[in-house]
Amino acid sequence: MKGILKVMGIIIGLIIIFIGVSYINHRIHLSKEDELFVPNGEMVEVNGHQMYIYTEGEGDKTLVFMSGGGTCSPTLDFKSLYSLLSDKYRIVVVEKAGYGFSDIVDIDRDIDNILSETREALLKAEISGPYILYPHSMSGIEALYWAQKYPGEVTAIIGLDMAVPESYEEYNIDIPLIKLSAFAANAGITRWIPGIWESDAIKYGTLTDEEKELYKVVFYRRTATKTMLNEVQEIKKNASIVKESGVPNVPILMFSSNGQGTGWNENEWRDFHKNYMKNTQDGEMVDLNCSHYVHDIEYKKIADETKKFIENLN
Repeated sequence: MKGILKVMGIIIGLIIIFIGVSYINHRIHLSKEDELFVPNGEMVEVNGHQMYIYTEGEGDKTLVFMSGGGTCSPTLDFKSLYSLLSDKYRIVVVEKAGYGFSDIVDIDRDIDNILSETREALLKAEISGPYILYPHSMSGIEALYWAQKYPGEVTAIIGLDMAVPESYEEYNIDIPLIKLSAFAANAGITRWIPGIWESDAIKYGTLTDEEKELYKVVFYRRTATKTMLNEVQEIKKNASIVKESGVPNVPILMFSSNGQGTGWNENEWRDFHKNYMKNTQDGEMVDLNCSHYVHDIEYKKIADETKKFIENLN
């Protein structure tokens, strides 16, 4: 028995040492990376914290890109797509609290709070509507709520494999695993995992070497943040609120993936989109044979379909 306890003590001691070394290594790297973690857009104060807004292009129509849950760097994640659209439209990327260059804050992430902050950030940056919303994944819930609550501000929604309320009804969110990921990120344990920061934006997109390096820097600062965790814990309730209000009366172009990376198989995931689009008055769905981050993979096709869709808007 004493031998077992001794072995367990050694193992626990080694784990503590490993975590300590990881944390110190992480802090050293963060300090070295400070000079790279510099926003090239605009910071605005919203609800007592700073939010980052990136803009590009000067078109008469404004496309607002809204990131999926947990996307560490929304501005870089969407770049492969919006760089193909900024010659015709005004591009705006709003980075929510806890994402990208925006502050990490421990605040409520109910749907009204999230939408209020997005709208106020745009107001502070003097970016007026109406907007064409471009949500990915979880932000689909916010975009639909926006169109429900402020229909005059939303011209259309272009869903980048966006979530719809029904997709969260039976979805199993593994909060303990997310909290474990947050601990690993904060302790710097993730720095020991080769290639963990290489997202689809890195693998398939058009980022430059400098942008890839910046993405890496942002990743180690904005992975499983407290704000993101609060958002995930509220998503089922938020989706339920949006479902109760019905389908908004705005044109919707829905790009639908093969389900990889969503937690659902292809048929299940596409059925969520098909069933939702059946209830729209002006909706179009485009199937894409790729995984969840469609804008990092099929950005050329999405850009082409986007231009056709916008040209046909009344």
